[in-house]
Amino acid sequence: MRIVKHRAEKTVFAIFKERGFVEQVTDEKKVPEMLEDQVTCYIGFDPTASSFHVGNLVPIMSLAHMQRHGHRPIALVGGGTGLVGDPSGKDEMRQILTYEEINKNAEAQKKQFSRFLDFSEDRALLLNNAEWLTRLNYINFLRDIGVHFSVNRMLATESIKTRLETGLSFIEFNYQLLQAYDFWHLFKNYDCMMQMGGSDQWGNIVAGIDLIRRLEGKQAYGVTFPLIMTADGRKMGKTEKGAVWLDPQRTSPYEYYQFWINTDDRDVRRFLALFTFLPMEEVEEYGKIKGAEIRKAKEILAFEATKIVHGEEEASRARAASKALFSKEKTDEGSIPTTHLGKKEFVQGIPIFKLFETTNLSTSGSEARRLIEQGGGYLNERRVDKFDLIVTLQDFNEKGEALLRAGKKKFHRIKVLDNN
Repeated sequence: MRIVKHRAEKTVFAIFKERGFVEQVTDEKKVPEMLEDQVTCYIGFDPTASSFHVGNLVPIMSLAHMQRHGHRPIALVGGGTGLVGDPSGKDEMRQILTYEEINKNAEAQKKQFSRFLDFSEDRALLLNNAEWLTRLNYINFLRDIGVHFSVNRMLATESIKTRLETGLSFIEFNYQLLQAYDFWHLFKNYDCMMQMGGSDQWGNIVAGIDLIRRLEGKQAYGVTFPLIMTADGRKMGKTEKGAVWLDPQRTSPYEYYQFWINTDDRDVRRFLALFTFLPMEEVEEYGKIKGAEIRKAKEILAFEATKIVHGEEEASRARAASKALFSKEKTDEGSIPTTHLGKKEFVQGIPIFKLFETTNLSTSGSEARRLIEQGGGYLNERRVDKFDLIVTLQDFNEKGEALLRAGKKKFHRIKVLDNN
């Protein structure tokens, strides 16, 4: 298929709309007009983990699009609000982390932002709200900020109403005030005119806009993104094994590539639009591919998404490894997930269901047993017919390698080493 590569100049709001980023806008007329000129915008990020995961990609990609269209994005690490915990979108109170844990996570997240944003010469800013929130005087905050908030209005916020049913702590109830203060602080000190975030942040964003209007007599704006669900109804980024992380130590580049290439056919066009920078003309062409040829579009999605997070070299290695496993060609040792085990362990042998569990192809021995009994377990491309088949040294090739497969697409290599 020939892909036409041409692109007319569009505003970032037009890009957001056609790529599927927009859920709600606080002013349908003013926001598009405002984005015709250069603006500063921000999104806050929760520092409760040391790595982002695929579920965080929509807001991160939106900041990258903003920068690519001449705007200045602020990535705000919630070092201060993380000490309180955002109740939005949560059905129970999250664990309160220590200052040390939050700071460690915030530092790790900073490195991942640099894959998407250029922070040189203030083209983008990376800030931590602990710098101002941890210095607030409580009495002054209540008098100067709290006076502008209506408890009745806060209780009407969807995220608060939902949590009232399961229990909402007082510390979480304060979260909206702190996020509104963030918006005001960035408006006042960095000329930040717009906050963006997930659909569950609508009430917090509107609260910030209202606070700016009350304190400054000026108007700010907000945009929210839809919650991304897969075609089969799962939350984006969630798999049987858990979250798909951007940290290569948690999710290897090969596993990351495999996550995208295993995309449901129905999601390919939408995910190309959201999670790559390919021009929409190309996205629409790939989105027309049907049947067996759709694997080509999935390979483009997997390569482009992996390249953004892990770089072109790792993406190329992951692509080569993926193709080799399906075509049985030779491939780079480091590209395929590999577990090293000692030779002595295979003298008497290891039941294969334990190997599936050890390599995380299955989350438990019982799940591995079900997989094998249902015909989905393979050893060296031969279907395993007994869940307790004993794997010995005879099952390894001259390089000391054996290949496990779960289903059609999940591979893992075992390599034997001389024991210590």
